[in-house]
Amino acid sequence: VQLQASGGGLVQAGGSLRLSCAASGRSISTYAMGWFRQDPGKEREFVAAISWSGAGLYYTDSVKGRFTISRDNSKNTVYLQMNSLKPEDTAVYYCAASGGAAQLLVHGGVDYWGKGTQVTVSS
Repeated sequence: VQLQASGGGLVQAGGSLRLSCAASGRSISTYAMGWFRQDPGKEREFVAAISWSGAGLYYTDSVKGRFTISRDNSKNTVYLQMNSLKPEDTAVYYCAASGGAAQLLVHGGVDYWGKGTQVTVSS
């Protein structure tokens, strides 16, 4: 599975962005999918995950109520809608896929990583 993230950019605090992760190579319909982020000098951290069916949703506490993960298996794509962005959301965002349960992905059980997309939130 190849994953390509897009949609990053520069936005003012309080603004919104929607990230997309397009998969190729095989269908992701049986994969849990997620987003991680990494700021320079920091470890990569989990942001959000969605089960293969879309029924299971998981978020890190700092983004709950602001970010929404979704998927369209017919388009082989996963999305991350980010609202009310804060400067501390600035990071490179990575898409990830896991052949296991979404809970496994939450704890770093990733089978495939995509290249990141930069999100910069100015104050």
